[in-house]
Amino acid sequence: MILADKIITLRKKNGWSQEELAEKLGVTRQSVSKWEGAQSVPDLNKILLMSRIFEVSTDFLLKDELEMTEENQGAEIFAEKSMEDAAPLRKVTMEEARGYLELKERMAGKVAGAVFLCIVSPVCLIFLSAAQEAKRLPVSENMAAGIGLTILLLMVAAAVAVFIRCETKTKPYEYLDTERFETEYGVTGMVKERKSEYQESYTRCNIIGTCCCILAAIPLFGVMMFTEEDFALAAAVCGVLALVAAGVWFFVAAGTRWESMQKLLQEGDYSVSNKEKNAAFEPVCKVYWLLVTAVYLGWSFFTDGWRMTWIIWPVAGVLFAAVKNACMAVIEKRNSRIK
Repeated sequence: MILADKIITLRKKNGWSQEELAEKLGVTRQSVSKWEGAQSVPDLNKILLMSRIFEVSTDFLLKDELEMTEENQGAEIFAEKSMEDAAPLRKVTMEEARGYLELKERMAGKVAGAVFLCIVSPVCLIFLSAAQEAKRLPVSENMAAGIGLTILLLMVAAAVAVFIRCETKTKPYEYLDTERFETEYGVTGMVKERKSEYQESYTRCNIIGTCCCILAAIPLFGVMMFTEEDFALAAAVCGVLALVAAGVWFFVAAGTRWESMQKLLQEGDYSVSNKEKNAAFEPVCKVYWLLVTAVYLGWSFFTDGWRMTWIIWPVAGVLFAAVKNACMAVIEKRNSRIK
């Protein structure tokens, strides 16, 4: 196997495009293309740098024959197997990348709005039930509950419709979440430029969202200082949910766009190594949120405690981070044993 083939194999093994490898080596993409096409040979400094970033010896890179150490022979065998058996990586074109970023930008507000609807969906039920108990509304208990539940279900149904529609539109780009891929020349630079331009807005949205969630308890504490009336407390809980929903709207709207750029750059949670971990964690994630939803609905319906059960969601959100970190640690430990 000649040097050109080895560079191709090791680059694809690491999930890098020619442009990304060029950036790591401090050269142009055209230089990498010429090396891989056996049109030119990298100088000694670049050979040494490649041996470090590919984690192979210089002997492995320079020797065409199989006269090398056992470690490099293993690398050679793996490289040959990769060249023969591995399917070529999917290449993301500039048109596809632009289309994906524009789609996620259009969807960000819609997805955030759908999440907002899910969080505030119990507000009408809580408010109407409390108003009926306090004799603020001339309706029966069953009518107040019926109207509140109807509005809750309509809001959840609308949110689910948005989720399904958005998922359908992003279906062609699912491979970005799970597969290694290459990007066409210029894609990485374009995405990095957009990410840099969006950095300030992303930070601002996170600050606003965090402040909304921190300040969400103020309506409840404010009412508790002046009265213990059930209706006033219920109205305060509605205010808490509205502020939390507003904060989450900023998180989701900004995060949706930010993640789309991370996916194309294969950075953060969407790096090659993290994709494998996320794929293993996905079943746990689905089961976790299904259980949380089941507990929320069961507790709410069987105890009629809609004014209190909202606390499940912030608690579940905090616990989710702990569950994810624990699962990722287990997955990483298992993978290290396999290697």
